[in-house]
Amino acid sequence: MAETRFLVVRNDEEQYSIWSAERDLPAGWHDTGFAGTREECLAHIDTAWTDMRPRSVREASK
Repeated sequence: MAETRFLVVRNDEEQYSIWSAERDLPAGWHDTGFAGTREECLAHIDTAWTDMRPRSVREASK
């Protein structure tokens, strides 16, 4: 049995999530180009998403 592959996805507010590679992306989410196992994708998000605030909140606080 093959292991499920996931994509790391990001929305316009620069919030990250994982999504099954076999499914169409939901509206408003974009593929970041990183794919792997669930654990690999979550580890990638841990390193890539360093500021959990949505982009609009970060920009408003500048």
